[in-house]
Amino acid sequence: MYLGQHQLFLENDLRLVIPEPFRELFADGAYVTRGFEQNLLIMSDKVFQELYKRVLALNIADPHARLLLRLIFGNASKLEISSSGQVLIPEELRSFTGVEKKLVMIGQGNYLEVWSPADWEKQSSIMLDTEANAEQFAHLDLTLD
Repeated sequence: MYLGQHQLFLENDLRLVIPEPFRELFADGAYVTRGFEQNLLIMSDKVFQELYKRVLALNIADPHARLLLRLIFGNASKLEISSSGQVLIPEELRSFTGVEKKLVMIGQGNYLEVWSPADWEKQSSIMLDTEANAEQFAHLDLTLD
């Protein structure tokens, strides 16, 4: 499971070193694609294949479904992870996020998000608004058994 916030730096050759606790979760491979904000999503092969099946099950006559297909799969790349955990994020995806040298990696349970520090700071400030959070999330069923 991917949890927590990690402040990371790209190596001189612009490679990202995946934190040790996450490497075994990518043993069968990983994919990266654009996120829904100015971020990237990194998923294990298993999670990416599950997402692929779900999105492909949508009605492609629906313009929202086609847009989602383009967003996720039209921007996706398979990542090659070295034995030392190094990975090269494609330039077009790195540019999309505004990541230059420093980045923030956020665990989201079954995938990771990659943010530029400035965009993560903006996102964090949104999450600090407790009144807005209570209103925004009130309609979600988060009942615990």
